[in-house]
Amino acid sequence: MELPLATRRKIIAGLALLPAAPALAYSPGRVAGSGNFKYEVNRTDAEWRAMLNEEEYRVMRDGGTEVPKSSPYWNSNEAGIYTCKGCGLELYDSFWKVDLDKGWVFFIHSEENAVLTGIDGTVPDDSGILGKFATFVEVHCRRCGSHLGHILNVDSFQVHCINGASLNFTPAQA
Repeated sequence: MELPLATRRKIIAGLALLPAAPALAYSPGRVAGSGNFKYEVNRTDAEWRAMLNEEEYRVMRDGGTEVPKSSPYWNSNEAGIYTCKGCGLELYDSFWKVDLDKGWVFFIHSEENAVLTGIDGTVPDDSGILGKFATFVEVHCRRCGSHLGHILNVDSFQVHCINGASLNFTPAQA
């Protein structure tokens, strides 16, 4: 079933019904790490922009979402550790990676003490699946506050749906 272009959040709301769908990348325009929480790694906006490309900055610092299947990690099965592109913190072991043909990187859970979660605000739900408005649990790096993705239910599993643009990968030692 071909869908019109929509935001990732609209797709997430319809994941239970749809095997896959094209999406426009979404950027809500708010900087990760706002509020009173003090992260271990702090950089100025200029420092973040110097170390990240435009897409990485949009995802990690503005809370955006990459286009499905745009990351080489989404369907990789190589053993190793996924780290935060913003600070190098070990976030996810490939042992816990789940293969779902949705276009993002999915894990059953993170490494201990690696991520923080919060409510990603109320988003209009035009699909009608979740009601007039929907909220999502957002995942951030515990050390630098970079936006990683969301925790959601897909195919009866609760998973971390992570943007590959937020990650680096280190293969396991042979």
